[in-house]
Amino acid sequence: MRVADGVDMLEISAPVLGKMDLIYPTVIWDEETAILVDTGYPGQLPKLREGMEKAGLSPDRLKQIILTHQDLDHIGSLPDILHQSPRVKVWAHPLEKPYIQGEKQLLKITPEVLARVDSTLPAEVPREWRQAFKAILENPPKGEVDRTLEDGEELPCCGGITVIHTPGHTPGHISLYHQRSKTLIAGDALVLRAGRLAPPDPHQTLDMDLAIQSLQKLTQYEIERVICYHGGLCREDPNRQIAKWAGS
Repeated sequence: MRVADGVDMLEISAPVLGKMDLIYPTVIWDEETAILVDTGYPGQLPKLREGMEKAGLSPDRLKQIILTHQDLDHIGSLPDILHQSPRVKVWAHPLEKPYIQGEKQLLKITPEVLARVDSTLPAEVPREWRQAFKAILENPPKGEVDRTLEDGEELPCCGGITVIHTPGHTPGHISLYHQRSKTLIAGDALVLRAGRLAPPDPHQTLDMDLAIQSLQKLTQYEIERVICYHGGLCREDPNRQIAKWAGS
């Protein structure tokens, strides 16, 4: 879905815990390059390529991947992309780098989480699928981070991109502000529920107080639209909605 000149939101579906989940990776592009923001769940490279082609963008134009953070639904297809396109460079915040590269276990995949896998899956989920899911949790996807991105850094490509460190959901979570179109790519700093912006799910957020504090940073920007990885596109007075949560 074309949300602005140089910004396309991809809609990708995946079966998660017995139900379908929709996620919204973003492609930022110009005449010279295309940047994919987050890579979906494991095994979703074909859907990502299909989404880019529907947007009129050849997957061969992909030059960089920016990962907003380390969670499995954001790094899942990273190894497949790098295997198919080894020249693609990966960018992320330095606090996320060791987790994305597999040097440390993903923060939310704790021994307690692994022990509860069977009990959290619906009874109708086949045994083979359970084993495969647990194997992914025990050995998450990984890939080398070529460049780290700092808070406030401005990337001159694709109409200008400002990196905003928005910790809380994870320590090194980042959001991106596309300057030319005034579009915020929120990652999981915000979600969209019933058409309204909201903070991230507290059950999936490592430090909820910090996640709320991070929203104050977003009030410094003139935002016309927000792409939430969970929920999709918000156009309805996003600055006012963000300011409300930032002050809560």
